[in-house]
Amino acid sequence: MHATAAAIIPAAGSGTRMGFDYPKQFHLLNGIPILIRTVDAFLENPEICRCIVVVPVEWIDTAKDLLKQHGLNISRVTVCTGGRRRQDSVRAGLALLEQTVDIVLVHDGARPLVDQETITRCCQAARTSGAAIAAIPVKDTLKKATEAGQILSTIDRQGLWQAQTPQAIRRLLLQKAYDEAGDADATDEASLLERVGIPVTIVEGSESNLKITRPEDLRLAELIVQRNTPPPSFRIGHGFDAHRFIDGRPLVLGGVTIPHAMGLAGHSDADVVTHALCDALLGAIGARDIGFHYPDSDASFSGVYSITLLEKVLQLVKQRGLCLANADITIICQAPRLAAHIPVMREKLAKGCQTDTDAINVKATTTERMGYTGREEGISCHAVVLLQTRSRE
Repeated sequence: MHATAAAIIPAAGSGTRMGFDYPKQFHLLNGIPILIRTVDAFLENPEICRCIVVVPVEWIDTAKDLLKQHGLNISRVTVCTGGRRRQDSVRAGLALLEQTVDIVLVHDGARPLVDQETITRCCQAARTSGAAIAAIPVKDTLKKATEAGQILSTIDRQGLWQAQTPQAIRRLLLQKAYDEAGDADATDEASLLERVGIPVTIVEGSESNLKITRPEDLRLAELIVQRNTPPPSFRIGHGFDAHRFIDGRPLVLGGVTIPHAMGLAGHSDADVVTHALCDALLGAIGARDIGFHYPDSDASFSGVYSITLLEKVLQLVKQRGLCLANADITIICQAPRLAAHIPVMREKLAKGCQTDTDAINVKATTTERMGYTGREEGISCHAVVLLQTRSRE
């Protein structure tokens, strides 16, 4: 049985060299915050049971909100406050780890392009030797210079490595290093381990596992992401729903209460438009229908506002890495007239789907008094959606 591994991601720095008025880890890298990309990489790795994300105190709520917005499994993430130095932030994260965690991986919050193979290799090496870091061999000729910029000597690069993260260490060894090093400054965990005589194994990292420190690093990272991003995939779904008219209920369509003598029968608010849209979304991801997820046998859904159900369905869509490209909805009813209410319906449905109003089309038609809708016995609705891969490029 593998030892349990967790990641600590220190991201409490200010990133002043980037020239932003906010921490660089919250800057967008091709549409996704750098920190979110970093955390996501570790949550995707089967070796990692938990992530501790360490951020400045004033950015804790923002970090939590971003994790939710981007569909990450927040049950496996703890966000906490960092310290003045990197080692203070790591120590804060270490204190929050369960005693069952045996391997700790420390990774820079501003290294969003770490690959799964590097994470796994570091874990495995730490299990075998106790401590390991990702690093790449130095390729360029190294010069030692004076403060004035004059070369003093050429340094032999044989055996020299450029340290990266993750740095994976058995938890008890890392705790020992912190305890024995006291308040001494350290640029990374490996230097702390060296100071107290704990051997560290080098695992070859990746050239693309760069740390974003300067504007040119961000431009290079953008190029790497664009090169590695697969073309988007698409899913189509169709939904249909119908409800009969009854007395004594409000008529709710597309989240909007419509003035009318009768409402629609149903366990929830009987919003036939929103139900059809929900079924289309669920159909596109192969997740059955709204009745399966929110059955009329469940009293907690009695009279529920259906836009709330739409928001829940959208979370299922996002968990599969998809988002709504567009929806086309056709309401079929003889009465009431809906043209004046359609703009507000589009706004409410778009908000529930976390998209622009332009992505939601709603139209109403009649059956020229044929059938149950023509006889004004009820209302039906068709919805067609196109889902696409959620942007992580």
